[in-house]
Amino acid sequence: MRCCRPGFASHRSTAVASVRRRRRNAEGFTLVELLIALAIVSLITLMLFSGLSLGSRAWESVDAVSERVSEVRVTRDFLMSTLSQARATTLTLDAETINVFAGDSERLEFVAPLSEQVGVPGLYILRLGLVPIDRDVSLVLTRWLVHPEVLEGTDDIPTWEPLDADSGLALDSAPLDMDAAAGAFGRTLLLDRVAEFGIAYFGTADGETEPDWHEEWLGQSTMPTLLRIHMATTEQSWPDLIVGLPVRLF
Repeated sequence: MRCCRPGFASHRSTAVASVRRRRRNAEGFTLVELLIALAIVSLITLMLFSGLSLGSRAWESVDAVSERVSEVRVTRDFLMSTLSQARATTLTLDAETINVFAGDSERLEFVAPLSEQVGVPGLYILRLGLVPIDRDVSLVLTRWLVHPEVLEGTDDIPTWEPLDADSGLALDSAPLDMDAAAGAFGRTLLLDRVAEFGIAYFGTADGETEPDWHEEWLGQSTMPTLLRIHMATTEQSWPDLIVGLPVRLF
C-alpha cells in the first residue's frame, strides 16, 4: 500500500484551490451583484448632482443679493457726493427770482456740479423722486444743465419748472435712461423696486428762531443744514443717510 507524501498532498490542495479561484473569477459578477453596484453608482451620482444643484442655487442667490447691495451702495454714495456739493443758486424765471432748492418727503431738487462723465461738465439742476414703473416704484434722477437754452426746453428736452407743492415729478415726455443735447439733459434710474423712501430737512426755516427737522423745505430763503434720507428696497433696509449741506445764504 502506497502512502502519499505530505508535500505532494499539500501541493495538490493548493493547485485545486487555485483552479477553483480561476473558475470563480472566470464566471464574473452575478446579476444581483451587478444590480447592487448599479444602485450604488446611481445613488452616488444623485447625491453629486443634488450637491451641485444646491451649490448653483446658493451661488445665484448670493450673486443676486450682492448685486442688489451694490446698487443701493452706489446710490447712497452718489447722493452723498452730490448733496455734499449742493450750491445755493438763484434763477430768474418770468421776472421772478427763484431759489433752486426745494423738497418734500418724497422729492428733492437742488443744484450741484457733475463731471464730464455725464456729457457736459458744469452745474446741473438735479431732481430726485419716485416714479412708478410697471408694478414697482423706482428712484429716478432727472438733470438739467444750468443753461438758458436747456432750461427753456426743446423738442427733446422738457422745460424745467421749479419744484413746488403743486408740481408733479413725472416727466411723461422723457423716457428713463436717456441723454439729450450731448448729456445736458438726462434721466437716470438710480434704484428700482423701492419699498420705502423718505426725506427730512434740518435747519432754521423762515420765521423760526431754532433749527428743527421738517418734512418739507419749500419757498425757503436758505438751504437746510442737514438732510436725512431713508431708503429701503423690497429685499433690504439700510440705515438712514445723513448728509451735511454747505451752508450759504441765497
